[in-house]
Amino acid sequence: MDSYVIQMNGNDNLTSVLDVHVNIGGRSSVQGRMKGRKARWNVRPSDMSNKTFNPIRAIVDNMKVKPNPNKTVISLSIGDPTVFGNLPTDPEVTQAMKDALDSGKYNGYAPSIGYLSSREEVASYYHCAEAPLEAKDVILTSGCSQAIELCLAVLANPGQNILIPRPGFSLYRTLAESMGIEVKLYNLLPEKSWEIDLKQLESLIDEKTACLIVNNPSNPCGSVFTKRHLQKILAVAERQCVPILADEIYGDMVFSDHKYEPLATLSTNVPILSCGGLAKRWLVPGWRLGWILIHDRRDIFGNEIRDGLVKLSQRILGPCTIVQGALKSILQRTPQEFYHDTLSFLKSNADLCYGALAAIPGLQPVCPSGAMYLMVGIEMEHFPEFENDVEFTERLVAEQSVHCLPATCFEYPNFFRVVITVPEVMMLEACSRIQEFCEQHYHCAEGSQEECDK
Repeated sequence: MDSYVIQMNGNDNLTSVLDVHVNIGGRSSVQGRMKGRKARWNVRPSDMSNKTFNPIRAIVDNMKVKPNPNKTVISLSIGDPTVFGNLPTDPEVTQAMKDALDSGKYNGYAPSIGYLSSREEVASYYHCAEAPLEAKDVILTSGCSQAIELCLAVLANPGQNILIPRPGFSLYRTLAESMGIEVKLYNLLPEKSWEIDLKQLESLIDEKTACLIVNNPSNPCGSVFTKRHLQKILAVAERQCVPILADEIYGDMVFSDHKYEPLATLSTNVPILSCGGLAKRWLVPGWRLGWILIHDRRDIFGNEIRDGLVKLSQRILGPCTIVQGALKSILQRTPQEFYHDTLSFLKSNADLCYGALAAIPGLQPVCPSGAMYLMVGIEMEHFPEFENDVEFTERLVAEQSVHCLPATCFEYPNFFRVVITVPEVMMLEACSRIQEFCEQHYHCAEGSQEECDK
């Protein structure tokens, strides 16, 4: 017979220990189960964590170089428009948050997909005749990144594949591979303002393709697809019966000589999950409020995809309720001048940066049309002491204290990305330093001495 002692935490007037003898057949069932196992600690990270890999962090964290101590650091690498303080959000936006907080109405849990009233506001804001929306078509998320994660999780199973742009936002691969989803890269063409190579894209599609990610306007390219090109993309998706995940976080952030076309307004036949949020257009990336807009006029997704998104949203119970409470005022009261002034600044900086870098021998910038970025090609044959874009940008930091992200981070070697949100004086100084750096390291390619002498 095995004897067990059960401790009972009573008060001083009660018996604190009760001896209970239980006959369980002469041996403990726990001991029986443990037979043959030697107890030892064996705590290991999960397969999901081991599969989670962020290319930007892997590359940047391995750059051991230190900036030139004689020059102030200028960071053109961080896609956060708030870093330098020159692009504050509008006072109406901050007032909306203060009012929501002071109201005391938004301190509890909300539904996992967001308050109905907040979803109604988003639906109303983006509703149009070509792409109608109701509250049931909106799911609020913790930033656009979570919106993308939920869309991938609901559309693709381990062993299936998704199509993502090259160059493209690194998070697509990070999220997909952590879920056991294969990534296939379709090419963007710099000589065509980063349009998609549609033939190459279509050649990648097979029976295991779960979705196509279209990022417009683009990070890292700063490109904006024309209506005609978007229609061609939709034609491929319709022909191959592949749903689209539209990453439109930079929607409406286009320069005055271009037009943004929401993808869902151009097709009634292709089911689209459009991801967006407050982060970039309203200049509040830290507030973590995003959304998924479900466009499914042919009922191809049906209830299953909608229900799946609701279930997945229940894992973290939705985004910050205070931001949700402020959403109506943010969407309704932010003045048009705020959007205009932001875009005017970005356009001016883009023109300044493009013009300065285009005049530097050995560099080939691609003129942006929107978002907050510009991609610059490096003619590596003219910089033979550098093996690749990573080494080029490392030395740029070491000698000139200018940080740019090597485009290897975006699976596109021998380019680097410039963030155009920095103050104008800083942008001018950065371009001047990049010019000095290139002039110091530029070499004429073999057989082109005559051209260099001109």
